[in-house]
Amino acid sequence: MDDPRFAHDGFRLDQLIRPVANLYKVSALAPGDEAGAPVAFVRQKKLAIREDLRFFVDERESDELFRVKARQVVDVGGRYDVTTPAGERIGVLQRRLAQTLLRTTWAILDDDEGHVAEVTESSMARGILRRVVDIPILYHFTILVEGTRVGEVRRILTMRDRYVMTLEGDVDRRIDRRLAVALLVVLDALQAR
Repeated sequence: MDDPRFAHDGFRLDQLIRPVANLYKVSALAPGDEAGAPVAFVRQKKLAIREDLRFFVDERESDELFRVKARQVVDVGGRYDVTTPAGERIGVLQRRLAQTLLRTTWAILDDDEGHVAEVTESSMARGILRRVVDIPILYHFTILVEGTRVGEVRRILTMRDRYVMTLEGDVDRRIDRRLAVALLVVLDALQAR
């Protein structure tokens, strides 16, 4: 995929408050964790039976870029297919159930479900504390390719959900940036589940 909107090594996610659905804006990351040019707008239907996130070019939702859809209604150790609007698989995001008991862990898989990267909560202590105490706790994720840190996801403290993802260590671009952007949204939209 040669779409220039996904040519970046950093992205920022901002939640937009709407009554009927959760909306997000993904932007290229500018200096100082500021939002640069918009990359995608995302819609998550509230009360959906099966998770289905749609990524669009603009806020009018006129042109769909790709989507994330749960394979099953119950997603305990779920796999989420990331596909083009035509249904062609880009990759898979998989919640690693056993590791997630102590700290949230996801795998990024390619279109053939080969392992590309592991995304794990950076602090086990924070991960456990988040599960015990019912207050918002900032969390951070480390992105690893073959055991080497290539980036991170950080939640920024604001009234609305805001995250910053950097992939500066992925110089070979092993992680398809569409999968990275999909994961960034999934980490917020599905984190409490």
